[in-house]
Amino acid sequence: MTADPTHFVEFDLPGAGRPGIVGRAWTRVPAPLSAAERAEAASRIGTLLARENAVLVAHYYVDADIQELAEATGGCVGDSLEMARFGRDHPAGTLVVAGVRFMGDTAKILSPGKRVLMPDLAASCSLDLGCPAPDFAAWCDAHPDRTVVVYANTSAAVKARADWVVTSSIALDLIADLHARGEKILWAPDRHLGHYVQQQTGADMLLWQGACLVHDEFKGAELALMRAQYPDARVLAHPESPSPVLAQADVIGSTTQLIEAARTLDMRRLIVATDQGILHKMRQRAPGKHFLAAPTAGDSATCKSCALCPWMAMNGLAGVAHVLEHGINEIELDPALARRAKAPIDRMLDFAQARKRPVRASGDLARDGALFQRVGPA
Repeated sequence: MTADPTHFVEFDLPGAGRPGIVGRAWTRVPAPLSAAERAEAASRIGTLLARENAVLVAHYYVDADIQELAEATGGCVGDSLEMARFGRDHPAGTLVVAGVRFMGDTAKILSPGKRVLMPDLAASCSLDLGCPAPDFAAWCDAHPDRTVVVYANTSAAVKARADWVVTSSIALDLIADLHARGEKILWAPDRHLGHYVQQQTGADMLLWQGACLVHDEFKGAELALMRAQYPDARVLAHPESPSPVLAQADVIGSTTQLIEAARTLDMRRLIVATDQGILHKMRQRAPGKHFLAAPTAGDSATCKSCALCPWMAMNGLAGVAHVLEHGINEIELDPALARRAKAPIDRMLDFAQARKRPVRASGDLARDGALFQRVGPA
C-alpha cells in the first residue's frame, strides 16, 4: 500500500483544563484510487467480509465509497455509538470500523469477545488527543466534589475515570437530572458542546477546554456574509461549533438530526456547518436540494470551506481490504481498563432505558428532535 506523505495538524491541548496550548499530531491520506481500482477493491472487500465473518461499520464522515460499501454489504453507517451498538448486536465475529480510533475502542468495549479491526490505527481525533488521560485524571482529582461526565470522543482511559459517558441523545436529560439533584459537573472534552449544554440546563459545569479542530474553525462573521449572499438558505449546524455560528443556525443537532433536517425542511438551499463528509448522505436523502459548506475562513484564505477531518480521511478502500486480508490493525484494550470504561457507558444506557429514550449517538449532540424541546430555531 502507498500513501501520501505524512503531514502535521495543530489542535487544542489544554492540559489541566486551561486553554491556549497547541498540540501537533500527524496524519496521512491514502493514495487516490482510479475508478477501476475502487471497483476492484469494493468487490474484493465484499468477498473478504464473507470469508472472515466480518461486517463493515462506518461513520458519516468517512469516504463516500466506504459508506456505500458498508450499506451494500449489510453493514452500518452512523455515529460512533450507533456503530458500536450495531457491531455488538450483529452476529459477525469481526468488526471493521471505518472512523477514528476512539470509535474502534468503543466498539471493542461493547464487544470484548469480537475482533475489531481498523484501516489505520493512527486515525485519531483532536478531542481525544486534547484530553490526555493523566492530565484529565489530575483535573478530576483536583475537583473531588464534582461528578465527572465525559463525551464519547475520548479514550478508553478517560472513560474509565468518568462517572458518566455522555451521548448526544441523552446529554441534556442527563445533565439536567444531575443538576436537579444538586450535583456539580466536570465536563470534558469539548468546550463548545459543554457551553451549549450548560446554557440549556443551567447546570454548574467546569469545562475542559478542548475542541474539535473541524467545527472550531467555522466562522460566524463569514457565515453571516454567506447568509446574506443566499437569503433563501437555512443553516444546519453541529453543536460542537462556536456560539457565533450556533446563534445563526435554524437547526442545531447531531449528524443524524442534521441529515433528517436536510430531508424534511421545505427549503431547496441549505448551509451545512459540520464535516463535509456528511454531504454524501444528505444528497442521498434529499436529492434535488443544494448544499453549501459553511465557511471556515475568509475570502483571502486558500480554502474558503475546508471542514474535513484529516483523520477521518485516513480511511480508504485499500486500507479496509488490507486489514481483512492480513488480519492486522486489531484494537487491543486491557480487559480491566475496558471493564472500567464500560461501567459509565452502561450507567448512561440504564438512565436512558429508565426514561425510555433511544440512545443513538456519541460523537454528536441529540439525535432525536424531542431532545431539543428547549431549543427553537436559533
